[in-house]
Amino acid sequence: MSWKIWSLKKSPWVFHVNVGACNNCDIEIVNCLTPKFDIERFGMKLVGSPRHADALLVTGVGTRQAVVRLREVYRQTSKPCVVFIIGACACGTGIFHNGYHVAGPVDKVIKEVDPNAIIAYVPGCPPKPEAIISGVVKALSAI
Repeated sequence: MSWKIWSLKKSPWVFHVNVGACNNCDIEIVNCLTPKFDIERFGMKLVGSPRHADALLVTGVGTRQAVVRLREVYRQTSKPCVVFIIGACACGTGIFHNGYHVAGPVDKVIKEVDPNAIIAYVPGCPPKPEAIISGVVKALSAI
């Protein structure tokens, strides 16, 4: 096992990307960082730059303006990079499926950039912090 994959399993540094969410998922992600849920006990740390990140937490429907930035952020992360798609909108465009501003589900945008990307889904509207933590831990243990 390479050192990069080993370190990703033990202590993933994540970068949060909002690509058109209503902010409910963002609030739940911030709630994961509070002492009540303490996601840092799993070694997870929120970083301010995609160049320092091992994983991306992506929320939102994937608007036409934001997917361009998402592609660029994904290119800046070190590989292998796990992409956690958080919320019903990010997983499959949710209630915005007929919106004029929607470019498509986030996983299709990531697969355009890297067909071998590691993607994990956490559905819900919004997913509870327990579900986010459970999904992240299960995905990292499966690597």
